[in-house]
Amino acid sequence: MKRLLGKPTLAADERLSLYATTILYQWLLVAVVAWRALGRKLTPAELGLTVSDPWRITLIAVVSTLLLCANQWVSLRRIMHIPEMRSGLLFRIAEKIAPRTSFDLIAFAALSCTAGLCEEFLYRGFAFAVFARMLATSAFPMAGAATLSSALFAIGHLYQGKKGLVTTFVVGMLFSIIRIWSGSLLPSVVAHAGIDLIAGLFVSRSINSGEILDANESKA
Repeated sequence: MKRLLGKPTLAADERLSLYATTILYQWLLVAVVAWRALGRKLTPAELGLTVSDPWRITLIAVVSTLLLCANQWVSLRRIMHIPEMRSGLLFRIAEKIAPRTSFDLIAFAALSCTAGLCEEFLYRGFAFAVFARMLATSAFPMAGAATLSSALFAIGHLYQGKKGLVTTFVVGMLFSIIRIWSGSLLPSVVAHAGIDLIAGLFVSRSINSGEILDANESKA
């Protein structure tokens, strides 16, 4: 991450390499965790891999994705008008890895979908199920599983700094609530992928329009 932030910009091949290696790493991690889930005899229902009511779950997926993506877009627009937030670690990372070209965008969309699928399976699927089993005899097993899996999710994004840690925990809790409410990973997978894609599109649009460049030049 220090090497990434230390570069003034990433070349096209560096961005594509970053997308590809991240996709590969996440799917390899999912393969290992799926193997352990089988070893622990976790059921598809425990992992959130079932769809009991397709219409209800689809409705939850659409509504939650629209609301979270709209909030993401509004939050990013707000950041653009606050220099202190725009120069923060999380936005600087997004600026580095955001797609620049149409081909970048296709690869970034694949990365966003991978993050939605893989991270939700890892945190709201496997980790959530393991913690729910551990806390099965407690008063609030679902609440405990949501909190612990969200904390693990936040730790996994520690590279984003303190603000990113808090933000990721809150987002993790929202995804956990959606997972509990729907009984399925599908809505949180779609919402997660949507949020990541919106972030990439927004920053890419800002860079290509010169908005970020102009802001940096005026600051200099």
